[in-house]
Amino acid sequence: MGFDAVRRLAEDAKSAAHELSLLPTGVKNAALKEMALAIRRDRVLILLANKADVDIAKKKGVAPSLIGRLELNDKKIEGIAASLENIASLPDPVDREIWTRKRPNGLRIRKVGVPLGLILIIYESRPNVTADCMALCLKSGNSVVLKGGSEALNSNRAIFDALRKAAVKKGVPVKAFALVPTADRAAVKELLQLSEVIDLVIPRGGEGLIREVARISKIPVIKHYKGVCHVYVDRDADLKKAVSIVINSKTQNPGVCNAMETLLVDQAVASKFLPVVASELRAKNVKLRGSDKVRQILPGIEKATEEDWHAEYLDLILAIKVVKDAKEAVAHIQKYGSHHSDAIVTKNKKTADFFSASVDSACVFINASTRFNDGGEFGMGAEMGISTDKLHARGPMGLEELTSYKYVVTGDGQVRG
Repeated sequence: MGFDAVRRLAEDAKSAAHELSLLPTGVKNAALKEMALAIRRDRVLILLANKADVDIAKKKGVAPSLIGRLELNDKKIEGIAASLENIASLPDPVDREIWTRKRPNGLRIRKVGVPLGLILIIYESRPNVTADCMALCLKSGNSVVLKGGSEALNSNRAIFDALRKAAVKKGVPVKAFALVPTADRAAVKELLQLSEVIDLVIPRGGEGLIREVARISKIPVIKHYKGVCHVYVDRDADLKKAVSIVINSKTQNPGVCNAMETLLVDQAVASKFLPVVASELRAKNVKLRGSDKVRQILPGIEKATEEDWHAEYLDLILAIKVVKDAKEAVAHIQKYGSHHSDAIVTKNKKTADFFSASVDSACVFINASTRFNDGGEFGMGAEMGISTDKLHARGPMGLEELTSYKYVVTGDGQVRG
């Protein structure tokens, strides 16, 4: 796909952004509901397209964890449709009043939400991202250019075609959504130069993809490089709850960025807690790697190296370390963490407060699984991704995070003296 074709695709999407930003909430919601119907109606076609992608991936020897992200089934299709309906039910972030105040001179100042414009989404593996991004951009009044991974080319096209046709039927501008129709990586480089056309880039995928996008983009990028997420089991933890939280954080879906990669355990409870949780983890086929103190309690497990504390495994592998106290746990997270999702299990409010104040992550959990760092679980309907940046957006990116704001000042002839 040549540079002229890429520019034209982006410019067409940009041309629809103004019209899209002015769509009434009712039109957007009707379109989202129609899109949900289309996903259910075209289920067989989407699954056939997905099967073609999965078959190709298997022939190429793609890792089973990646196949799991790629593969769709009836349950996932229904999840996509339900997410679209959920987004339709959420408040419209466009033109929402963030705050208002009246000045002594009579001026009324309102801070209101506005769309960002045109967003470029670059993503890998998961076809459901196509639907999530289209829906969130529609509801937040943004046009979108989608560049999915080569491994999901057929699936993304099938979902995109169904959703765009349904949205246009209900009054959404036909050019508001664009899907880059090639697996050619050169198209990404060309898109990332269009700073005068595209307003924001959101890469969703592995660390390598995100770093490369951030390196070459001339457009602002919202990113998270990786999710090295921790659970710290404190000396004052409810150990039964701690076992449940650890197992869920690691095994509920190990191939995602909010899965736990390192378990930290207070030395005061390590001898009691580790044999129990290790047994549960092994039953889930988790491979354990531990510090010297851990290996004294759990003889025979692999020794953890310096690299393990930095690792985002995205697999059934877990690094474990015994720490002196909450202060040492925080120090470990500050050194090795990725500012994504970190949790403490404790009944001690003072310790919990210290942990939450000291850990500089997008989401800090107290007595809950790290797996809850998710737009759907936060009541956002879906998410565009999870940002570990601090500027503009942090944590799950839902509707409000896809808007900026402007000030609307209403007067009655006032002039400044």
